[in-house]
Amino acid sequence: MSSSQLLSRISVNPNICVGKPCIKGHRIGVSLILDFLASGATITEILEDYPQLETEDILACIAYSAL
Repeated sequence: MSSSQLLSRISVNPNICVGKPCIKGHRIGVSLILDFLASGATITEILEDYPQLETEDILACIAYSAL
């Protein structure tokens, strides 16, 4: 999956989560996912805690952080 495809999974809307970047269709912030990863959580662990997400959503958060 290309970076642009991954980034399309991120939404920034001033009416949702006070305009902070979130995973599209969810109120789960990019910063929350990045905090989990920075604390040592694996993608598998995050997906277990948030089963509504897909691996590509986590990868999208990482790609967004590289902007």
